[in-house]
Amino acid sequence: MAKLKITQYKSRIGASAMQKKNLDALGLRKINQTVEHEDSAIIVGMLKKVQHLVKVEEVK
Repeated sequence: MAKLKITQYKSRIGASAMQKKNLDALGLRKINQTVEHEDSAIIVGMLKKVQHLVKVEEVK
């Protein structure tokens, strides 16, 4: 499976409670923090909810 490199580049201030929970579940707590996750349907669904706050790259 491919891995996704996810970086939070915008603040969570002003985001809805569900978006904040999605960021927490992804492991993102600060701006410019980066995490890696396996590419799965669950992760992709979470990313769609916060796509305006994060940047996603595929790692090979």
